[in-house]
Amino acid sequence: DIGDIIRGKDLYLGYDEKEKNRRDLLESKLKEIFTKIHEDVTSRRTNKETAKERYEDDGGDFFQLREDWWTANRHTVWEALTCEATDAAQYFRNTCGSGEWTRDKCRCQKKDNKANTDPPTYFDYVPQYLR
Repeated sequence: DIGDIIRGKDLYLGYDEKEKNRRDLLESKLKEIFTKIHEDVTSRRTNKETAKERYEDDGGDFFQLREDWWTANRHTVWEALTCEATDAAQYFRNTCGSGEWTRDKCRCQKKDNKANTDPPTYFDYVPQYLR
């Protein structure tokens, strides 16, 4: 899941060399991104020392920073994945029971036609091995 990948907690490492290489490439790109974010948050004029202490470099993995970034941005990521995607880029699939498409039933559309973009709690922060 995307939250596990961003936070560096994904259990899936790939089933063959091609997948493992793609996984390694993704992880190295994430480390590049979070290195830049780390440099930014630890060089600001306000709360610089607090940020340096909180996000002390842990070998380039930045697990605490990644966790905090995900906490701050997960709703936006969720909305982009599920509500703003075109029909051709479905995040959800048809249900097993009725074969009906689950798009609006997974919190993108409220009954009053206003978007409900809160991630369903049953999709996030459940240990990966239990999903």
